[in-house]
Amino acid sequence: MRTILSAVLIALAALLVPASAVAYWAEHELGDADRYTAVMSPLAAAPAVQGLVVTQAGRALSGQIDAGPFQGDLDALLGEALSSFAGTPAYRTAWDAANRAAHAAFLKALTTGHGNAVTIDLAPVIAQVKGELVADGVPFADRIPVTHVSVEVMEYDNLGALRKGFRMLQIAGIWLPVLTVVLAATAVAVAVHRRRAVIATGLGLAAGAVLLWIAVDLCRRLTLDDLPADIDRAAAGAVYDALTAFLRTSAWIVLAIGLAAALGAWVTGRLRRTP
Repeated sequence: MRTILSAVLIALAALLVPASAVAYWAEHELGDADRYTAVMSPLAAAPAVQGLVVTQAGRALSGQIDAGPFQGDLDALLGEALSSFAGTPAYRTAWDAANRAAHAAFLKALTTGHGNAVTIDLAPVIAQVKGELVADGVPFADRIPVTHVSVEVMEYDNLGALRKGFRMLQIAGIWLPVLTVVLAATAVAVAVHRRRAVIATGLGLAAGAVLLWIAVDLCRRLTLDDLPADIDRAAAGAVYDALTAFLRTSAWIVLAIGLAAALGAWVTGRLRRTP
C-alpha cells in the first residue's frame, strides 16, 4: 500500500508541474503591472515589433495631415522620423508607458468581459515623435494630432472562459506550486524504498517539465494559426515568446532539478553497492 500510495503521489506531482507553473505565472507575471512591463520592455528592440509600430504609427499620422502636393514628402519624412525614433531611449520610455496602459486594459477585459484582443496604444509614441519634429522645425509637425492608435498584437475568442480560467489560476497562485512540492516530498517519505522513490520522483518532475514545454509550444502554434490575416504574425510571435519566457525557463529549471535528483539518487545507490 505504501508503494502504491507513493506511486500515485509521484504521478500527481508530475501532472501538477505544468499547472503549478502556469498558476504562478498568471498570478505573479501576467497579474503584476511592473513585471508585465519589464517582460514586454525588451520587445522595443525587436525588429518585427519596431516595424509594426513604425508602419501603424506612420499610417495614422499621414492620414491626419493634409499637406497638399507635399503629402508624399511628408509621409516619407514621417517614416524616417519614426524609424529613427524607434532606436532612441525616448522610444523605450514611450513603449513602456504604452505597455503599462495595455496591461491595465487587458486586466480590465479579463475582469469585466469587455474586449477581445491585446492591443498597444501608440499615443505615447506619437506624442514623442511630434515633440521631436516640432523641436526640429519640421513643417506641418505642429498639426500632428496625438490620436489613440491601437496596434492589435493578439486576439482571443471566448473571453468568458478565459476570464474564469485566469481567475482560477490567480486563486491557485503560490498554493499549487507548494502543493506540488508537498506531494513530491510525501511520495518519498511514505515509500518503502526511498532511494527508488527519489529516482521516480525526479523522473516524474522531469516528465512534468517536458509536458509544460510541449504545452507552451503547442499553444504558440495554435495562437498564431488562429490570428486574423491583418495581424502581423512575427510581432505576435515575439509578444507570445516574451510573455511565456517565464514558463519556458521554469520548464528547464524543473527538468534540471528532476534529472539531477534522479541521477544523484542512482549514483548514491551504486556507490553503496560498491565493495
